[in-house]
Amino acid sequence: MSERDLASKEEIEKFREVGIELDLSKRSATFLQEDQFVKTYTSIFEGLEMMSVKDALKKYDWLKDYLWKVLRKDQDDYTKEVATSEDFNGYFIRALPGEKIDIPVEACLYLKRALKQKVHNIIIAEEGSELNIISGCTAHPSAVGMHIGVSEFFVKKNAKLTFTMIHGWNRKIEVRPRSAALVEEGGTFISNYVLLSPVMSVQMYPTAYVEKEGKAIFSSVIVALEGCKVDSGSRAVLRGEKASAEIISRTVSKGGEVIARGHIVGEAPAVKGHLECKGLILSEKGLIHAIPELEAKHPNVELSHEAAVGKIAEEEIFYLMTRGISRDEAISAIVRGFLEIEIKGLPEVLKQAIDQAISSVEKQLF
Repeated sequence: MSERDLASKEEIEKFREVGIELDLSKRSATFLQEDQFVKTYTSIFEGLEMMSVKDALKKYDWLKDYLWKVLRKDQDDYTKEVATSEDFNGYFIRALPGEKIDIPVEACLYLKRALKQKVHNIIIAEEGSELNIISGCTAHPSAVGMHIGVSEFFVKKNAKLTFTMIHGWNRKIEVRPRSAALVEEGGTFISNYVLLSPVMSVQMYPTAYVEKEGKAIFSSVIVALEGCKVDSGSRAVLRGEKASAEIISRTVSKGGEVIARGHIVGEAPAVKGHLECKGLILSEKGLIHAIPELEAKHPNVELSHEAAVGKIAEEEIFYLMTRGISRDEAISAIVRGFLEIEIKGLPEVLKQAIDQAISSVEKQLF
């Protein structure tokens, strides 16, 4: 089935803005859900399983034990709604033991007509495997409603899972992701979140539970335009000896409201964690509220944080202008450099997807 059989030309362009190609020559697997209907899923690797979560629950009786294992059904009204709904769907992605899936898997969640899109995703990287996923979420320009996305990640012993979520909504969409990850001994979980387009509101606070010598890395790049409200953050609970976590966020307010949260909990000996939260305000109407938290429950932990919020320094603008560029070009260059954080362990194709998203937002800022 070709991409034109799955979506219109305009929809395909919107998908590409959030890193979705619908082209198996560039991806190892593809999943596309429109509202509650799964339009397609395809995998080209024997060591990789991709299907709708409803089909996976029918195929594997053991999968029900993973449902609501790291998230509670009664966590809030949104998890309750997904848990009690028959009208949910989502994706199941699984890398089999020892498989190294270098080419990214892509999963697109598209809100077109439904007032609410209710999703429950299950992602499993089995022991010793490696898996890279691009999750692109977007909406039709005329869509009005809410996306509720429940995601549970399972990173088994010595496995590595890189998950990059790029959001491209519109000003009439509310977004409520609810996600958590269980990182077993020696595992690595890398979570990247990119929000650069207008949205009515986002509220999310993913958590990683990290066992012995495991690692969790959260990176986020968020731009809040006027009228947008974003309450976003990441939490890492270091439960095993020598576990580690890094949380890095970059937020820009062009008139929007941002709450940037970060929380690292050290519960075991010799754990290490660092939290870095930086915000840039480009408008007098903007608001950024940084809330970094460190919590030590053992004497032998090493936790640190740094947070900074402010405007672009005039001397930086002046320095670039002396090099022959205009003021607007200087501001644009500074903002781009601010947003281009180094995300550890990110495959080149995912770096390109994020860079493309950053490029697309520049015209909205200036």
